[in-house]
Amino acid sequence: MPVVVMAESTSSFKKLLDQCENQELEAPGGIATPPVYGQRLAFCLLHNDMNNARYLWKRIPPATKSANSELGGIWSVGRRIRQRDFPGIYTTINAHQWSETVQPIMEALRDATRRRAFALVSQTYTSIITDDFAAFVGLPIEETRLESHGWNADFSSSLTLPG
Repeated sequence: MPVVVMAESTSSFKKLLDQCENQELEAPGGIATPPVYGQRLAFCLLHNDMNNARYLWKRIPPATKSANSELGGIWSVGRRIRQRDFPGIYTTINAHQWSETVQPIMEALRDATRRRAFALVSQTYTSIITDDFAAFVGLPIEETRLESHGWNADFSSSLTLPG
């Protein structure tokens, strides 16, 4: 039986990840159900644990992968993460209709990715083209709340600058 996701915090998600791991280990014949694999894979991505995500993807039986398109969708997000394709991560997450057990994890993943992108931009750039910045954080420029992150948009030069 898959874990029902109702977590709001990272520590709650960690507990649910542990439950998914136990369900996979205790599954008859060592083969868990697609929802358990889906949640576990999404949790690995959320925790930026790409090694375990990759090994989990490799051990999911091919018949299970082909019978459940959501697993492929989750792994598509994982491939984008491995490629560091931030705009692709957001696009792939938004392109799928996730099940109710995976949806909250994917939303948390999108938010965590956005926070990482803001942090990376802050550490890496002294200025960035506004459109590139918006794509990198996965938001329209009007919604990026630049000021709350210490950045200002200079629309005359199309640059985003630290505050």
